[in-house]
Amino acid sequence: MHIHILGICGTFMGGIALLARELGFGVSGSDQNVYPPMSTQLAKAGIMLTEGFDPAHQFEPAPDLVVIGNALSRGNAAVEFVLERGLAYTSGPAFLADYLLKDRWVLAVAGTHGKTTTASMLAWVLEDAGLTPGFLIGGIPRNFGLSARAGNAPFFVVEADEYDTAFFDKRSKFVHYRPRTVVLNNLEYDHADIFPDIEAIERQFHHLVRTVPSNGLIIAPQTDTHIQRVLETGCWTPVESISEQAENGWYAELKQADGSAFEVFFSGQSQGTVHWDSLGQHNVNNALAAIAAARHAGVPTKYAIDALGQFQSPKRRMEIRGQINGVTVYDDFAHHPTAIKTTLAGLRAKTGTARIIAVLEPRSNTMRLGIHRHTLGPALNAADDVLLYQPAGLDWNLGHVTAILDTAQVFDDIERLAAYLAETVRSGDHVLIMSNGAFGGLHEKLLHLLETRQEKT
Repeated sequence: MHIHILGICGTFMGGIALLARELGFGVSGSDQNVYPPMSTQLAKAGIMLTEGFDPAHQFEPAPDLVVIGNALSRGNAAVEFVLERGLAYTSGPAFLADYLLKDRWVLAVAGTHGKTTTASMLAWVLEDAGLTPGFLIGGIPRNFGLSARAGNAPFFVVEADEYDTAFFDKRSKFVHYRPRTVVLNNLEYDHADIFPDIEAIERQFHHLVRTVPSNGLIIAPQTDTHIQRVLETGCWTPVESISEQAENGWYAELKQADGSAFEVFFSGQSQGTVHWDSLGQHNVNNALAAIAAARHAGVPTKYAIDALGQFQSPKRRMEIRGQINGVTVYDDFAHHPTAIKTTLAGLRAKTGTARIIAVLEPRSNTMRLGIHRHTLGPALNAADDVLLYQPAGLDWNLGHVTAILDTAQVFDDIERLAAYLAETVRSGDHVLIMSNGAFGGLHEKLLHLLETRQEKT
């Protein structure tokens, strides 16, 4: 059977391609921009890629099934060809459910923040326990080096996204997965391009909760009001809480202020202490959720704690891209004010009084619409200097942020931004570059300029 994937270079659809190839399908695909790291993964798997969506270049001979990514809509040349010719088609989540998940114990990680990291932690804990889980994660876990694999039955870890499924299926992706174990990390307003308000997102999360069996488990933060509203709407499954009190559910007591060591408690009983390289209270909470989910799958807590000591954060999650002449350059996916704030808090706890320069590209659909314009400035407050990139087509002016932060500057050219950074950073500085895209290669440009400057001294 040959499948063709439209929008193959996104992390989710690229993962679908890898899984299909591993299952023995013939796989090809196309995308508007064929780019690393996903293009590299796909090429290694022997998957043929086509640039663009011209039907003449991808449907001869016609595939048995077309899998259509949610980035494509009516009017796209390839989509119109599929509909006109009556080719069989489906969505990525439906393909995953029909061809892989139906016989698996699915462990799904949902929430506004931390899905990729928590799913990566959970997959690694199961792997370290010798269970060889399958997984599909919206990033590249460094413990594995790839974003998806079929693994061995029964366990499959999936990053459960609330974004819509396809142009012909506007339900959230995660309603297709029918998980037995669910992590609900947190819930805030996001994806303003498809959800009119927080209540609409809560409704989709409730649809997910309705699919979890009574012998399953839901893991949820006790203090998240939106998650609690979702559960109060109806819940037929046991719930274990991530708590702020040692007596209730899962709780962590920090042994280091930056979160690099913490003691784990369950129902008031100490389970052991995690020592790891990750930072921040948000990652501590992610770890508690991963430990709880793994325990439901049969992994003793003490083994999960030991496994997290060898956990490596996924690429683009506080990933150190280089250290030159005492300057450390990080790459982080943060693109929501809450994620930005928690990421900066973790870095500040690690670095103390060292200078932090936060560099942000407001690229997500919600950020581009200006939904978070009033909360973005306060979220960046922990940085010593803030540099903002104003891309073409942004629906609002970043002056809203500079009016709040007197340390903030706005650039409309990435080359000038890189040059300014290279000239002004000094030994001991930490440059945190945040975007959910490639940011025009800013990381590489800055590191190259720093290397050049080092060679001249």
